[in-house]
Amino acid sequence: MKKRIRVLICDDSALVRQTLTDIINTDPQLEVMSTAADPFFAAQKIKNEIPDVITLDIEMPRMDGLTFLKTLMAQYPIPVVIISSFTERGSDQALRALELGAIEIVGKSEIRNTAEHIEESRIRITDAIKAAYMAPVKRVALNRPAQEYTPAVKNKVDYASLHHATTTGKVIAIGASTGGTEALRFFLRNFPPGKPGIVITQHMPAGFTRSFAENVNLITEITVKEAEDGEPVLNSHAYIAPGGKHMEVVRNGLRYCIKICHGELVNRHKPSVDVLFNSVARHAGKNAVGILMTGMGKDGAEGLLHMKEAGAYTIAQDEKSCVVFGMPKEAIRINAAQQVLALQEMPKAILEHFH
Repeated sequence: MKKRIRVLICDDSALVRQTLTDIINTDPQLEVMSTAADPFFAAQKIKNEIPDVITLDIEMPRMDGLTFLKTLMAQYPIPVVIISSFTERGSDQALRALELGAIEIVGKSEIRNTAEHIEESRIRITDAIKAAYMAPVKRVALNRPAQEYTPAVKNKVDYASLHHATTTGKVIAIGASTGGTEALRFFLRNFPPGKPGIVITQHMPAGFTRSFAENVNLITEITVKEAEDGEPVLNSHAYIAPGGKHMEVVRNGLRYCIKICHGELVNRHKPSVDVLFNSVARHAGKNAVGILMTGMGKDGAEGLLHMKEAGAYTIAQDEKSCVVFGMPKEAIRINAAQQVLALQEMPKAILEHFH
């Protein structure tokens, strides 16, 4: 990135606009081109100069962010980072924004200009903008409806009687970042019940992972949920690491359990894929499968290598099916992946491995 990435900030809060400006301008690769208090002002500015990336609030006066995003993606397909509050409604709308073409989500709680959190906030926001800049953006039809899925029929687990449920003897660990929400949606929707439990670290801010898990759970035959500390990893289940916390898999007797913990950023992320993969390498070894999907940076590459060295079957997503070929590329570079597969090939490959 030789030239600076020019950013247009669209948010109705003057305080948020100023805080974002201060954070973005601290990065030598970024610069704030302009700010706008609502989408109408933003549209006027875009007519004069097209930014490289837009940060967009969802709830604004005169025109909401989703309506603006639809229009933007039909006329000026520009990379967008959504800045949203993590209320239940805000989380759902942010996930809808990803379907409409937005690249990344940042929670408004992460815009904290305090001594304790400023560095973590800066990393999250600037990395999201850089990832959005690197991602391909496609024109989206203005009248594109919300993506509809047929709700899947599944046998729900009675969580009051967990001792009757089948704990997993093997475990599938997945890591993803930019573009990962749609990749995971595809993978989990095409994964049948009765197979080993799945643990997932998707780079996503606190407050959004629960809504994402609930959203995906509606369209899968397996049960998808936000992971909770201490719960066992069950067959026919997928567990998504809570945003803002690390997730590990540990042994508890003969079964695998989930450990949720706080801690420092690892590879600039929390949750970190490396934290998950390293724990799976230690506690599951050859009984595990590791998959590193689309995303910017290198988080998960070293962990995938450790899984491979422990006897696990390891896969990296290929460049063509990635939104950002960063994390898988690094895993391939250090020879951490035994196979490089398109996203569409992954469910079948995993099923054949466990056959």
